[in-house]
Amino acid sequence: MSTQHTYRVIVRGTWQGLTEEARTRLLSEVDEHGISAMRFTEEGSLSYDRGLKHFSFRFVVVSNAADGEEMASAIAEDRAETLLGELGCGHGELRSTATDMDTMKINHKGRRTSAATAARPAAV
Repeated sequence: MSTQHTYRVIVRGTWQGLTEEARTRLLSEVDEHGISAMRFTEEGSLSYDRGLKHFSFRFVVVSNAADGEEMASAIAEDRAETLLGELGCGHGELRSTATDMDTMKINHKGRRTSAATAARPAAV
């Protein structure tokens, strides 16, 4: 049985060939797709701004660890293609970056003191 890992994948792209109908719909929903709406979800979280030049999706992908980040990226890009197709929105080449959340090192602030702090004399 293979080990499953959870990946956070950001898929980026550029809008291309948007119809007037697609532009109008995207602009009417722009407030729902701003910075405050960015979340990593299995369904994908789409974000863009009023300029309608670039967009990004954030996905959570659970995949076989042996397949690595490349497979997680491919899965996320496929999901993005599907969602963009459903929206009827044209786009250019998609680029993605994936982070394996199961192997990511987390630095906890405050757990260790720095050398500078330890060497500083106490206030009188």
